[in-house]
Amino acid sequence: MGFDEFLGNQRIVSALRGMLRRGRVPSALLFTGPRGIGKYTLARMFAQAANCERLQDDFCGECGACVKIARLRAPEPLVEAGLTERGESADSAAVERTPLILETHPDVWLIVPDPVRLRNPVARPMIRVGQLRAVQRAAYFKPQGRRRVFILDGADTMRWNDADLFLKILEEPPESATLILLAAAPDSMLPTIRSRCLQFHFAPVPVDQVETFLQAHAEGRSAKPAERKLVAQLAAGSPGAALSLDLAESARLRRSVLGLLYLAVTGEKYGDVFAATAQLAKQENESFENILALFYSLITDLLEFSVDSKSSLLRNPDLRGEIEGLSKKINWEWVLRATQGLDTLDSGMRRNIGRQLGLDALVTSLGAR
Repeated sequence: MGFDEFLGNQRIVSALRGMLRRGRVPSALLFTGPRGIGKYTLARMFAQAANCERLQDDFCGECGACVKIARLRAPEPLVEAGLTERGESADSAAVERTPLILETHPDVWLIVPDPVRLRNPVARPMIRVGQLRAVQRAAYFKPQGRRRVFILDGADTMRWNDADLFLKILEEPPESATLILLAAAPDSMLPTIRSRCLQFHFAPVPVDQVETFLQAHAEGRSAKPAERKLVAQLAAGSPGAALSLDLAESARLRRSVLGLLYLAVTGEKYGDVFAATAQLAKQENESFENILALFYSLITDLLEFSVDSKSSLLRNPDLRGEIEGLSKKINWEWVLRATQGLDTLDSGMRRNIGRQLGLDALVTSLGAR
């Protein structure tokens, strides 16, 4: 039990352990990296180590503090309980008055994007001003154990106007508390917040390590070796994504995206194009952000294939035949337009533009010229 269980990014683990060992822990940390890479897991482990009753730079997993904080390993039931307690009819005033705070130990808080309601969640959950104000007040309380730790998962979902409130905590940091912000990319946070955090970017875990990780878990042991390898490749270095990946559903969704790109290039059947964009934008169970990531992944493979048709670096090796067919219909200028269009759509998502409208604009701009 302890940090030895964490997979990958050992340089970050070593840095955090050194801080704890020397008793020089920063007031704010920023963990960035793709979904499932381990940002949240390591933040929770750090909270355990910072309050472990037996160890200084690690956690035993058995003392009272470790056991309580370990309940944050699966926050979904805690979120459900919090939303149920607040009530299904919660309006914006109730949401701010009763912020969603997940607390299993008096010194450790988990803040997650608030979906507002359990049965009818909002389209884009976000960290709200009520949650930030609660953290601002509690950060200066004296810890019952060794250190107060506040984990803000999805810190990049807070409105930038609200982030100014959070900035006040960082400008006058409490001595006995650490705030850990989790976000996909550094530039998704305000520069003024980034500059006041010690930043750690999580690198992808090698494919062979992800394979070994899957083999040690029940979700992966039942799969054939070839399937485990493909899952590890598709997970793009994220152990968490590998555990939750459904191969059949993934193949269906990636083929849908690739088919949409094919229709865009050929300029055929625009009725089918708009029906496909509606399906991707509104009716898929996968989040729209993850669907955009599939676009990036497939366009990267198209570029890779156009440079080297025998490349072994494809992100979607199971779709090699389809990718080869489409790569013969495009050129470098098309790939550049596609990447720039995706960047524009991804940026627009932060301003709450219409998903289908943005996707329609992207696809129609990719017609052959």
